[in-house]
Amino acid sequence: MYAELHALSNFTFLRGASQPAELVARAHELGYRALAITDECSLAGIVRAHVAAKERGLPLLVGAQFRLDDGLRFVALATDRAAYGALASFITRGRRAAGKGSYLLTRADLDNALDRCLVLWLPGIRPAAGEGRWLRERFAGRLWLAVELLTSGNDRRRLAALEQLGAELEVPCVASGDVHMHVRGRRALQDVLTAIRLRTPVAAAGLALYPNGERHLRPLERLAELYPPRLLEATVEIAGRCHFSSRRLALLLVS
Repeated sequence: MYAELHALSNFTFLRGASQPAELVARAHELGYRALAITDECSLAGIVRAHVAAKERGLPLLVGAQFRLDDGLRFVALATDRAAYGALASFITRGRRAAGKGSYLLTRADLDNALDRCLVLWLPGIRPAAGEGRWLRERFAGRLWLAVELLTSGNDRRRLAALEQLGAELEVPCVASGDVHMHVRGRRALQDVLTAIRLRTPVAAAGLALYPNGERHLRPLERLAELYPPRLLEATVEIAGRCHFSSRRLALLLVS
């Protein structure tokens, strides 16, 4: 039982290595309950994802990933029509504040923003409790701490540390995949995209490349080996709170 809540498509330029339809098809094949397309400060991949999700009957969640100017990272998911409008407005604000192809958002921009959206905090390698407290003040009751276990060699310690942090902050934890590709076989392409983004040869990219190919849509059996059941169940509970369906999205697209 799992819903992927954090997945980038190739509409996140030079980062995502799979098309939205490929992500949808793979999530459906794996038996996921739902899939969120969360491109970085963008809703561009949603249209193609919607078409593919409608064909397969897979619930599609609409969201986006953001990085503030101070490094704080999070995902926002639309729960209904009002939340979708708030999410679109927030994206527009960020894009207008920077040059073409980029965006700029600060903590001040989150004041009275993303109304009715659900938020997943994406903590760094060394999670800053202050970030969690700050987000909790603004998104009380609709904030989760995303636990992304990517077989880095310290998954058990990472899981324990994040669960302890979540308990201290009174922020529930949820499993998440930081997906950049629909299958592991796209890792080579993802490495090339990273190198292009950094304007360096792949051979010289070094630690800028991901250490493995785990940022793909993983089988449910594999996820069950990595995560406690409650963190997997939380993904489905969050998906169940998102009532902004593909049907409502289609109505907006034709209106």
